[in-house]
Amino acid sequence: MQASWMILASLFFSMMGVCIKFASAHFQTSELVFFRGLIGVVFMATLCRVQGVPLRTSIPMMHVWRSVVGVTSLAAWFYAIAHLPLATAMTLNYMSGIWVAVFLVGGTLVMGKLQEATRQGPIVLTVIAGFGGVILLLRPTIEQDQLFAGLIGLLSGLVAALAYIQVAALGRLNEPEARTVFYFSVGTAVVGAALMLVTGVSAWVWPNVLWLLPIGVLAALGQLCMTNAYSRGSTLVVANLQYSGIVFGALFGLMLFGDQIPLMGWLGMGLIMASGIASTVLRSRTLPSAPPEDH
Repeated sequence: MQASWMILASLFFSMMGVCIKFASAHFQTSELVFFRGLIGVVFMATLCRVQGVPLRTSIPMMHVWRSVVGVTSLAAWFYAIAHLPLATAMTLNYMSGIWVAVFLVGGTLVMGKLQEATRQGPIVLTVIAGFGGVILLLRPTIEQDQLFAGLIGLLSGLVAALAYIQVAALGRLNEPEARTVFYFSVGTAVVGAALMLVTGVSAWVWPNVLWLLPIGVLAALGQLCMTNAYSRGSTLVVANLQYSGIVFGALFGLMLFGDQIPLMGWLGMGLIMASGIASTVLRSRTLPSAPPEDH
């Protein structure tokens, strides 16, 4: 079930990416970040009210940390997109799955749980295989004068991994998913508003402004599904299934924008899907009754 939540989240994020591609012709990045967060705040506040979930939390600093690392990762990724080939920026950001595996297995070893780390080994290999599929599909490149931007892109993936682990930690404390996404949306809106003070505001032209609504709603739905997956499922498996977003993005590019997918790209997509299936099967067979990882 948690695998389905992550795949659904990847689909929502990919659809959001399509809307951003259309909206970016009319709005600056800072505005897209702001309205993504603002609409998410309204959407999640309404959902919390419908579900009877109070917005008050007993662990505010955990939400602050989740917002800080999440927005930092988002800002670093946007910088990488602006200064690197898109495929390279996306590949570096999707290294978050590798970083999640490093953090979890490393933490397990530090705690002296060698047997548990050994059991996680096959699932870690599927995460690495999935990332190999990302490389085959995107075929990233980098020039010598892009090394700094490359480091920022690498940072975006590393910090994203910290954000996902924090989401999982909030779930272990039974923090409602809707409230977690609400506070992240607040952080996103605040940062977007601060950036708009520097970059200014674009003129609103009807009906172009309508693109902002699906961006915010799809972002909120994607965050909600992703938070549910990380809160209740195996962190390593969910991190691997997140690569499915690359597959959805490639297919949307093919259908909507005429992007071509070479043979190597199709092989990469197959490897991503195979690794996701393998990680799910391995989790159920090797750890059938184990709870999600503690952090």
